Amino acid sequence: MSRTIAVVTSSRADYSHLYWPLRALAEHADVQLKLIVFGAHLSPEFGLTVQEIERDGFPIDGRIECLLSSDTDVGMAKTIGLATLSFADLLGSMRPDILLIIADRYEMLAPASVALALRIPIAHIEGGEVSEGAIDDAVRNALTKMSHVHFTSTEMARERVIAMGEEPWRVHRAGAPSLDHLIERKLYSKQELESRLDIRLGGDTLLVAYHPVTLLQQTTAESDALFGALAAIEGHVLFCYPNADAGSRTLIQRSRAFAASRSHSRIFTNLDALTYWSLLAQVELLLGNSSSGIMETASFRLPTVNVGIRQKGRERAQNVIDVASNSEDIVAAIQRARSPEFKELLAGMENPYGDGHASQRIVDVLTTVPLDRCLLIKRATEISH
Repeated sequence: MSRTIAVVTSSRADYSHLYWPLRALAEHADVQLKLIVFGAHLSPEFGLTVQEIERDGFPIDGRIECLLSSDTDVGMAKTIGLATLSFADLLGSMRPDILLIIADRYEMLAPASVALALRIPIAHIEGGEVSEGAIDDAVRNALTKMSHVHFTSTEMARERVIAMGEEPWRVHRAGAPSLDHLIERKLYSKQELESRLDIRLGGDTLLVAYHPVTLLQQTTAESDALFGALAAIEGHVLFCYPNADAGSRTLIQRSRAFAASRSHSRIFTNLDALTYWSLLAQVELLLGNSSSGIMETASFRLPTVNVGIRQKGRERAQNVIDVASNSEDIVAAIQRARSPEFKELLAGMENPYGDGHASQRIVDVLTTVPLDRCLLIKRATEISH
C-alpha cells in the first residue's frame, strides 16, 4: 500500500544518520517521501548545510526558519516555539501517513508535538539511550513517549524503551543508521582527505568533537579543562563545529583561537558524512564529548577520550576512555589512548551500535506497519505486583 512518509532533519549530525534511510525511502516504489529541513541546516553561521542535502539530490518539501542567532538557553526555548508554529502550518497541510524523527535534539520537540496534536503517527530512531549530562536525555525520552514506532540502536536500548511502557511489537532494534556509511560507501584515502581539506594528517592528529554541556548552568564550564589539556600536548588538532546550543559561540571562539596558535590545526564549520567518517579512519584519536565518540568510533577501533558528564550513562565499547573535566586527567587519558598497549586491546572489537544495515530494517518496518487506528492508540504495559 502506498504511503506518504515525512522525514525531518535539523542539523548536519542527524542528516548524516538519516542519509541512508532517506535514500532507501526515496527509492521505494510504495513511498512518497517528504523531506522537511529546519534549524541549523538553514543557518549560514553553521555552514548552511541544506546545500549538502541539495547536492545529494533530495527534493526538499518544507523549509522552516526557526533558529535564533542566540547563544542562550532562552534562545533555545524560543527556537522550539518558532518551529512549533511553522510545523503546525506545514504538517497541517501535508498530513503524512508517518512522520520520522531521530535522536534527541531539543528542536525535535516541535515536529513531534505538532504531529501528536494532528494525530500523525510518529516513528523515532535512537530512543532508549542515555546521556545524563545533557537535556538531550529528557528530550529523547519525551520523543519516545510521543512516538508510535521505535527503532533502537542496541538491544539494551530496546529493553529500556519497553520498560518505559511501550508495547514490544512497536520497538525494533535496527542499529544506528550512521554506521551504514561504512557498508555503502568507499572512504576517502589519506591523500584524498589532505587534498580536499587542505591539511596535513600527521600520525599524531587529534580530532576534537566537543559540545556545550546543556544541563550545566554554565554550559561551557567543562571546556577550560579541555583547552588546558590541548595546550599541554603535542600534535595536530582538528576541530569540528559544536552543536547550535547555548554556549556554542564561546566554544567556536576558543577553538578558532587555539587553531590559529597551533600549526597544522584547523576548525571545520561543517564536514559532510563521508569526509567525517574518512577522518575517523585516519586520525590518531577522537577527543571530546560527542555521541559520535561513543557510537561511531568503535567501528574503526579508534581510541576515544570522552570528557566530562555529557555522555554519562551511554553504552560504550572498550575504545572509549572516560575522564573527568580536569586538564591533568585528560592529558593522562590522551597518553593512554596513544599507547600501543591500549591500541592492542582493541583488536577484534565490535561496535555495539550495529552492523551497518540499519536503514533497510527501518524502511522495511515503515513501509509495512499497519496505518489503522491501532497504531495511534497505545496500550500501556501491565504492571505486575
